[in-house]
Amino acid sequence: MTHEVVSRIEELSGQLAATAPETERLGKLSDESVKLLRQTGIMRMLQPTEYGGLAAHPRDYAEAVMAVSKHCGSTGWVTGVVGAHPWEMALMDRRLQDEVWGENPEAWIASPYAVMGVAKQADGGYTLNGRWAFSSGTDHCDWIFLGALLADPEGNPVMPPTVLHVVLPRKDYTIVDDSWDVIGLQGTGSKDIIVDGAFIPAYRTIEMEAVAEGERAAERAGRTDTVYKLPFWSMFPLGITAAVIGIAEGALAAHLDYQRNRVTATGTMIKDDPIVLSAISEAAADIAASRSQLLDGISRLYDLADAGKPISFEDRAVVRRNQVRCAWRAVAAVDQIFARSGGNAARRQNVMQRFWRDAHVGLQHAIHTPGSIYHSTALTTMGLEPEGPLRMMI
Repeated sequence: MTHEVVSRIEELSGQLAATAPETERLGKLSDESVKLLRQTGIMRMLQPTEYGGLAAHPRDYAEAVMAVSKHCGSTGWVTGVVGAHPWEMALMDRRLQDEVWGENPEAWIASPYAVMGVAKQADGGYTLNGRWAFSSGTDHCDWIFLGALLADPEGNPVMPPTVLHVVLPRKDYTIVDDSWDVIGLQGTGSKDIIVDGAFIPAYRTIEMEAVAEGERAAERAGRTDTVYKLPFWSMFPLGITAAVIGIAEGALAAHLDYQRNRVTATGTMIKDDPIVLSAISEAAADIAASRSQLLDGISRLYDLADAGKPISFEDRAVVRRNQVRCAWRAVAAVDQIFARSGGNAARRQNVMQRFWRDAHVGLQHAIHTPGSIYHSTALTTMGLEPEGPLRMMI
């Protein structure tokens, strides 16, 4: 059955699509985009039920992200990133959850998780300094997750290296307004963040490895809902790749609408051109395959966790491999149809060019880098054990 949030998104699809030009012009989500997202409830799908969330199946969440993305890529991208953060917040100290959601259950949380700062040990917590790039949707968020390298009181990195996820309220960091000037996903407002000596209480932090563990992280947090038993590197990439696939679906829909009555420079109706029609069908099949494979992967992990079975490194690696491949396959399909759309597809007023640009910029995210993921997964499927960096982001 279609989840209620997905149904609400489809009911608002025309309005979501209408916000896309303004969102792109502003370089961040428009107020109307934010209002519509709040109406759908998508940002609370992975939020715990005691804070008014849905603790939804991750498959439903991914489908909701796709549903938004096929109408506005930037808005969909923000739902794929910001919408995943309540999942990790559910694994944090309850004092922090009360601070974030106690007075405002609608509060949004930004990121990035990349280790671009240093958390120096201090009495009762840490002192944080650094500059982070790519904080999607950050203008509309009240809190932020940041990745930081743990250091001793003198500022020397602790060995072996330890990565922390730290959480700050909006008053403790600066958004660099002129730091997002890009060719695609312009409306995500993925700006830089600066932190200059902010104090972070210890309860507002968690070690990255603790989140990556899945079921043990849920046990420590007292979470029994199955969704919170999944590994970080299975959940965080989900929304991002779902956004890319949704963008591809939007490109396909726009292409079909555009080609339906199009006549080429030679006077041939596209509906009579077997080469273009064949490309449309191949692209449609590849995009559909990407959707199915992404949803199947997270569903299989969910079923293992729900049955109380362990999720192995190989399970995680295979799902990550397929998730990366889903994104590349979907964007390649967009290239195939865009290449057959004629010169007018490049005009600003044609929505196809925006989907094409958004798809390619979405593919640039670090979680879509295939090299080490493919390498590691090949080793695991041979019965060999990946080591060191080959275990990262899996």
